Amino acid sequence: MKIEFAPLSLPLQRRLQTAAVVQWVFSFLCLAQCCIAAFVGLLFTRFWLLSVLYAAWWFVDREAPIRGGRRIRMVRDSAVWRHMKDFFPVTLVKTAELDPRQNYLVGFHPHGVLAVGAFINFGTEATGFSTIFPGITPHLMTLSLWFRVPFLRDYLMSAGLVSSDKESAYHVLQKPEGGNLLAVIVGGSQEALDARPGSCTLLLKNRKGFVRVAIKQGTPLVPAFSFGENELYDQLSNPKGSWLRWIQHRLQQIMGISLPLFHARVGKPIPVLKKHKPSAEEVDRLHQKYLEELRKLFEEHKAKYNVPEDRHLEFM
Repeated sequence: MKIEFAPLSLPLQRRLQTAAVVQWVFSFLCLAQCCIAAFVGLLFTRFWLLSVLYAAWWFVDREAPIRGGRRIRMVRDSAVWRHMKDFFPVTLVKTAELDPRQNYLVGFHPHGVLAVGAFINFGTEATGFSTIFPGITPHLMTLSLWFRVPFLRDYLMSAGLVSSDKESAYHVLQKPEGGNLLAVIVGGSQEALDARPGSCTLLLKNRKGFVRVAIKQGTPLVPAFSFGENELYDQLSNPKGSWLRWIQHRLQQIMGISLPLFHARVGKPIPVLKKHKPSAEEVDRLHQKYLEELRKLFEEHKAKYNVPEDRHLEFM
């Protein structure tokens, strides 16, 4: 194995960008374990009362992740996220206006390996979400599993992340005066297993839960596609039927997360007619409309991001 170090002449700005990305990868893969270790470890020191007090706070605050979370502007505005945004780089492009008097449900595609685009655009202000969409407050859904981890739950909420429970979605989308946006990475961790350069396959054909929520709330659906998301990392080969894919699939079933091993444009809103008990046909009809709008968004803008003309979205 050959190890190459960055040249000493590398600008400080690039080093900061690289450090920001490294901390994101560390957070994604190891922060939960570190938080659990810290919480348990404190119990065996003279600072044991800190863990006890936090546990009491945790119990009182247990419903916060499904009640819109608790964002902290300073965390969302951190320079760390701007450095991370510049590393790739990441930009947020608006293709239609969003009325701040309405709530919106955004379907984000694809998941990618580490969901970089979704987090940077909706979990931080690095790409200027509040400036591009004034009067709109973004919330990004993530696995409820992470909110069961001490300390980590508070860190995630500070960035505007909320639990993926249905109750959480309804709470965000029920704001009477509007102005809330809920971003859902529809393909989830299972889609991440197929995230590799050149892939345009989305796990979406049978994912209709977000459509049903939109109908029940009468919330416009907004497709968002992250060009270049799948190009960020390579994965080890994991074809269906392989031992690695089997292990990853089992992890996804048991824990809700997959384990990809790696060496946005926001479209126009789709109007939704509110109905408390939508039929299967109504859900299918809106789901099909969503697929068409997402495909249209991809085709209209793919040339700007060097996507080959003969490459098209595939749904599975």
